[in-house]
Amino acid sequence: MSSSLFIKRFGRTKSITKRSTKKYLEEALYRRLFKDGGSDVSVRQNLNQFVKSRKKAYKWEVDHTVRILRHRNRYAPALKLSETMAERGMNKTVGDQAIHIDLIAKAKGINAAEAYFVSLPEQSKNHLTYGPLLNHYCKELITDKAESMFEKMKELNLTLTSVHYNCVMTLYEKTGQPERIPEIIMEMKASEVKLDILTYNIWMRAVAALNDISAVERVINELKRDDEVSEDWTTYSNLASIYVDSGLTNKAEDALKELEKKNAHKNLSAFQHLITLYGKTGNLIEVYRVWRSLKLAFPKTANISYLNMIQVLVKLDDLPGAEKCFREWVSGSPTYDIRIANVLIGAYLKSDSFVKAEELRELSKRRGAKPNAKTWEIFLNYHLEKGEIVSAVSCVDNAIGEKWVPGAAVIRKFMAYYEGSKDVDGAEGFVKVLQKADDNVGGDVLESLIRIYASAGKTSPIMHRRVKMENVELSDEGKELLEKISVK
Repeated sequence: MSSSLFIKRFGRTKSITKRSTKKYLEEALYRRLFKDGGSDVSVRQNLNQFVKSRKKAYKWEVDHTVRILRHRNRYAPALKLSETMAERGMNKTVGDQAIHIDLIAKAKGINAAEAYFVSLPEQSKNHLTYGPLLNHYCKELITDKAESMFEKMKELNLTLTSVHYNCVMTLYEKTGQPERIPEIIMEMKASEVKLDILTYNIWMRAVAALNDISAVERVINELKRDDEVSEDWTTYSNLASIYVDSGLTNKAEDALKELEKKNAHKNLSAFQHLITLYGKTGNLIEVYRVWRSLKLAFPKTANISYLNMIQVLVKLDDLPGAEKCFREWVSGSPTYDIRIANVLIGAYLKSDSFVKAEELRELSKRRGAKPNAKTWEIFLNYHLEKGEIVSAVSCVDNAIGEKWVPGAAVIRKFMAYYEGSKDVDGAEGFVKVLQKADDNVGGDVLESLIRIYASAGKTSPIMHRRVKMENVELSDEGKELLEKISVK
């Protein structure tokens, strides 16, 4: 955006192009910060240069730049800019202080945000500054603090909107308390707080979680009667998903037709939801029809769209279709995405086509997309099912090299195999692989290892020390076997 367009758009009377370059930046602040691109490193470097220069910028210009930084998830630079300008004497409105709370919570954590809120003068503690804290308590599922703050806001007769109520209802939804949401809806109505589209969507999902389909339909009907709220595609996406989960396929497809009608602006996410949900109804014809519509609307079809389509085709057991879609993606995409290859690799292994899976893994590597942790996890599960332990261990080793940490269930499968085969060497080799992720393998692994030594009739001169170094508490049986296998 040029400086002149920037000024025209925001209607500012103080022109950037006419200000003194001795005191002020010679260009718009946001342009200075993003002149080398939008990476976190470059933005931070350019911000540091601005701070060191001691040059000024207009307040509206700073506010706009902070908004851009927030929108691009550059919370730390946004916070630094906000703090720097305050230190230079730029006054903050209560709205600015609310934004500052949000930035602190995202960049430094909720405790730092609380401290800043407490430090504010009493006249600044209103619905604007309470709101960001409430939002972060709800996002981080800190139920007690969220409820306490919400009650405090009501006690102070602060202006509450659907935004505040939606935060609390989303908290209850995420913490498995859908039964509390209808009560909040009743409170909103009693307090004459207007419901918005998000409120209706949350309410609909809550009664669905309570297995009350008739209540879901009552919510939809109430929404249709609400002249102040417009239904959007997300409403019908939620409704279709609810019907799918309830096995009501015909109703689900009716909802998906309504979803399409609401997608007049050709939203990519709406197309992808349509494909996924038609996939869940098992309607392959509609999946392909929507896919064609998506590609017409987005000729430069994104990787994420191909990923979604291939996943749906694989779930519908349309492997030839998935392969064709994959070839189309490979021929037209400048960047090779290992996530898309992983879907097809998983499908090949599920159908016992190991050679095809290996060929695709090698092809991906040649195209510059080396296998990631998910790739190795897919192969790992295949080898475990086949009982091919040596190959499975190799997969664990490779996955750990990609920062993957094996779960307890996977580890138990390996250790159970070594116990059954009384394979001390194999177990010790596997433990060495685990230690690449964490030096301490844990009590369960050590106890299993002790049982393997005992069943194999072998002894260990260092097992006592290993248990002591990891500071684990063995079971009575483990202690007894440890004594048995230890060299006196």
